[in-house]
Amino acid sequence: MNLNERFVITINRELGSGGRTVGRKLAERLGVPFYDKALINALQEKYHLTVDEIEKLKGRSHSWWAEFKRTLRIGTLQSETNYYQVKIGEEPDLLTTDEMFNTEKEILNGMVADESCIVAGRSGFYVFRNHPNRLSILIQASKDFRVQRVAQKQGLTPEEASKTIEKVDKMRENYVNKYTKTSRYDTRNYDLVISADGKTEDEIVDLILLYIGQK
Repeated sequence: MNLNERFVITINRELGSGGRTVGRKLAERLGVPFYDKALINALQEKYHLTVDEIEKLKGRSHSWWAEFKRTLRIGTLQSETNYYQVKIGEEPDLLTTDEMFNTEKEILNGMVADESCIVAGRSGFYVFRNHPNRLSILIQASKDFRVQRVAQKQGLTPEEASKTIEKVDKMRENYVNKYTKTSRYDTRNYDLVISADGKTEDEIVDLILLYIGQK
């Protein structure tokens, strides 16, 4: 991956692995924007973005994402979005329509066409699989590590945290299977796979920077 040209780094992660924090810290170190599912969902819901609406934006501006970001001050929106947490008892197969998936792809493609960035999300590794200057990362962790972290972050008992992890794992795997015809656990989809066990988020960021020759 060449950091002197426009690039995209995708981070797929297991719930409780700290991958979202790693993505944010990595973006800060590299001086590029960090985008995640919470932001994309907020854009879709708050501004009613659909594939048709994005096509209209494209018609008005070749670099529609840059114009859209300037108009809506995306940085402010991003800071206000909250990481989605699956609640106990919630169905693991949360509704995602084909229209929502296609809109997400359009948003993601608009992002990387305009600037270098880091994307944390379910489908980034697939959407950008043919991007000429991309790095795909998977961050995993043991179940014990994940349970401890989720319980602490969400104020749950270990039993509740374990159930939440199982539901999110199933939800994300079903999503990836449906829309990419592959598994999110298939390491062939990634350039770099990291175990979070025994490491801080900053240490994982250092590993990634070392991998891409920045340390």
